[in-house]
Amino acid sequence: MRVAIANRMRGRSIDGLALLEKGLIALLALQLVRLAWVIVTPLGSFGPWEGRQAQLLTPAARQALFASFDPFFRSGAPQAAGNGVVTSLALTLYGIRLNEGSGLGSAIIAAPDGVQSSFAVGDEILPGVVLKSVAFDHVTIDRGGAEEQIFLDQSTPAPTAAPEGGASQAPTPTPPPPSAGPTADSLKRDIGFAPRMQDGRVTGLAVSARGPGFASAGFRPGDIISQINGQPVGDLQSVQNQIAPGARLSLTVERGATVASVNLIVQGQ
Repeated sequence: MRVAIANRMRGRSIDGLALLEKGLIALLALQLVRLAWVIVTPLGSFGPWEGRQAQLLTPAARQALFASFDPFFRSGAPQAAGNGVVTSLALTLYGIRLNEGSGLGSAIIAAPDGVQSSFAVGDEILPGVVLKSVAFDHVTIDRGGAEEQIFLDQSTPAPTAAPEGGASQAPTPTPPPPSAGPTADSLKRDIGFAPRMQDGRVTGLAVSARGPGFASAGFRPGDIISQINGQPVGDLQSVQNQIAPGARLSLTVERGATVASVNLIVQGQ
């Protein structure tokens, strides 16, 4: 009896070992299959292992992209932010204080009576008109639910900076031609003409002072006449022939790096 029980227990242990062996073999086969799959298909948990390739635009596409906008607004007026319009109210913006951290700020605005006051965002400028937001060159107001904008006046040129160690010097204005106009004799007597030659041809006439008629005609030392009445300067004799009583001369003058206009009405004797 005891022998039979022992044989039965021995048989059960052998079956358990065989079952465990089969399980280990199946697990090993599964790992081999997974290894083969990883080798054949190199995909990770987040997709293909290769990074995205850069998409380069063609030269024509790049040219069209950069030609579609002007970052310096050279082709037109500055664009207004948002969908607001420039206000029709008689309000003048003199200064802006912008707080980049909070996005708020204040502005100095003159009312229609000309009195300047400082308004913070949310303050009422006029009855029914509230300062809504500020930007670096304009402010937005809420006028009865409609957004309107006031821009800083940038039409006045900035003052000339003073040189180091000296007082500021205002640019010398071009003296206007006298109402009576110079005479033909004074122009020929008081102004010296020297042809400027380039590639064997006259491209301008350098003028020099010989008398008071030089400055009264509107010339400055170093001026070069490049055109007369819209036509390129020819030889010296043809120019002197045009200086006659009653002639109206519109001269294009090269003045350093700039171009100026000198208009003369030649008087008689």
